[in-house]
Amino acid sequence: MENPDLPVRETTAPFFSRRRTLLRRTLFFGCVVVINLLSSLWLADLFWRMGFQKAHYPLLAIFVILNGLLVLGSLHAIFGAFEMLLGRKRSVRITQLADGKTGPLQNRHAVVIPVYNEDSVRVCARIEAIYRSIEATGNLESFDFFILSDTRDLDLWVMEETSWTNLCRRLGGFGRIYYRRRKTNENRKAGNIGDFVRTWGGGYESMLVLDADSLMDGADIVKMTRVMEAYPRLGILQTPPKLIRGASVFTRLQQFAMRLYGPLFIRGLNYWQLSGGSYWGHNALIRMKPFSEFCELPALPGREPFGGRILSHDFVEAALMVSQGWEVWLAWDIEGTYEEAPPTLVDHLIRDRRWCQGNLQHLWLIFARKLPFSVRMHLFMGIMAYLGSPLWFLFLALGTWVAWDRYSSELSQLPFESYASRWFHVDGVQQSLILTAVIFSLLFLPKILAVTGAILTPSTRRSFGGMIPLLVGSFFETFVSMLLAPCIMAAHTMMVISIILGRAVGWGNQNRETDGTAWGDAFRFHAVQTTLGLLWTVIALKISLTFTAWMIPILAGLIFSAPVSVWTSRSRYGRALAKRKILSTPEELNPPSVIRLADAATAAVDPALDATVEARRGIIAAVVDPYVNGVHVSLLDLSELSKADEALAERCLQEGPTELSKSELSELLYNGPAMLMMHRAVWLRSAEAIHGIWTQAVDSYRRRLDLSSMI
Repeated sequence: MENPDLPVRETTAPFFSRRRTLLRRTLFFGCVVVINLLSSLWLADLFWRMGFQKAHYPLLAIFVILNGLLVLGSLHAIFGAFEMLLGRKRSVRITQLADGKTGPLQNRHAVVIPVYNEDSVRVCARIEAIYRSIEATGNLESFDFFILSDTRDLDLWVMEETSWTNLCRRLGGFGRIYYRRRKTNENRKAGNIGDFVRTWGGGYESMLVLDADSLMDGADIVKMTRVMEAYPRLGILQTPPKLIRGASVFTRLQQFAMRLYGPLFIRGLNYWQLSGGSYWGHNALIRMKPFSEFCELPALPGREPFGGRILSHDFVEAALMVSQGWEVWLAWDIEGTYEEAPPTLVDHLIRDRRWCQGNLQHLWLIFARKLPFSVRMHLFMGIMAYLGSPLWFLFLALGTWVAWDRYSSELSQLPFESYASRWFHVDGVQQSLILTAVIFSLLFLPKILAVTGAILTPSTRRSFGGMIPLLVGSFFETFVSMLLAPCIMAAHTMMVISIILGRAVGWGNQNRETDGTAWGDAFRFHAVQTTLGLLWTVIALKISLTFTAWMIPILAGLIFSAPVSVWTSRSRYGRALAKRKILSTPEELNPPSVIRLADAATAAVDPALDATVEARRGIIAAVVDPYVNGVHVSLLDLSELSKADEALAERCLQEGPTELSKSELSELLYNGPAMLMMHRAVWLRSAEAIHGIWTQAVDSYRRRLDLSSMI
């Protein structure tokens, strides 16, 4: 079918020319290739000086890949720093298309929030904050909100309905804030969004896709929609969300690092990707029509974990958009975009398991025909985010083998003349130290640039709490991150191995709040890392003390993985650091208005409509409570009460809901007449005629809920 927007898109001049894009990418990746090539030749020359062994060949091959990834990451920060020095006016900024624009928006836009077994009150608090923030701009009439539920927990389903109803009542949001729960959650989040696009997408120019923990400032949302309306070639506008509300040491480390170092990498990424950017799955504005036409995901050949439905759908959707000629941009200067992070290392790695499988599926796609260069690079970087760990592990293991062979053979190595000795007059030790210095410079230069820039910029320095907290926080983050890195390396390696062995991942809800990891859970979860670290230490000590000293950062991270995991999971230690402004961020020290709105939001909570009371929670409330029952039934399709449905409802009344299977309870909850019949029965029948759980729920209405008011 012909796309009516296509002529408009084709006649609109590109925001950034192809020639200048090619020059930027050639410069950036040319630097990556040259630096990596020189480093690899230096190592090869060092191996030649030592006398090449068979193990040196795979070591050199792995070094080329790992060092290339290191150079790639470091140059993102270096080019990002260069962009910052040029200043805002000379930087490439797609959002300048909205500068100075006022007045009502031309089209309607949707804000969609997919949820899966989430805390509905907290989700609605974020929606309330976004709603009020957009309302303050005077553009609320152009937006509708959609809560797209794939929740499988039946009690949480009922709580979502009551929270949504309370939210709409308090905000006057009926007809503007919608709630929909899918009966079958096919294809996970991608299927959830796809169902919305097919059902309601035709009424909107674009949709702002948020996660359940996302939060965005209303003025920035309006600015993004103005850019979308002003530039017909734009398919996706992605924002770089900041981490907020970190309580544990682990989350505070993450949000401090992303807030301090992240802008450099974001600006460096924007330097070369330009209109060929990627989509990160949330906090992004998507043009509805091309997304609907081109971004329906195909099933990969074979079964999971490598085949089947695509888990990491966002990268692929952006790839399909770019391959069809639409532009995907990173709005690096959008400030009011936020999300939350897993509270512990264990939760982080559990989430990574799902991302790992999804990114490895992209191996099918990276060599697909007609994909632009930027798309292949994004897919490659996503794959190597996880394949890099087993390569790193293999590099260390091969290095240990070479050292063991050298020391156990007790044979002296015959020195060979190398190019380094001939041209630079350095010996083998000096040559090794030079290579080590280069690698460590690449590793730590982004942190040095970010901290230096923050210190030299008074407003930035003050926003992080001052120079002392900034310096202490950066040193602390670097030290703890070095301890965490080997543990994460080993965990990612095990993930990749499990996926290769054919073990697919399930779809679980993300833990967003916890009081920390228990010691027993930590030792069980990190048992492999701890055992590996102890065995590796024994081998290293047998080789030499010098080799052990070189390996201490790796060995310590593995051996102490469980204690570090437990310690970083504790919120009380995070609060102690916060009191001293250590690892503090600007959003924590001076919360923006939309965060304050979310913290103060209470619209979703109302004692008159509540499905969280202990005696009548969730499903019980949907049957017993008149208001909850009314809300629930009003959201169901009309149907007839069959004899089978009536028999199932009668069984639930007599035996209680705990005796029914989850599928049977779900069928009852989807049957309006059955829910109405059960509601009347629990109030009209005698206590002897129904199960005690119903009489207990009815009796709870005769007691005051707020007992503290009677004291």
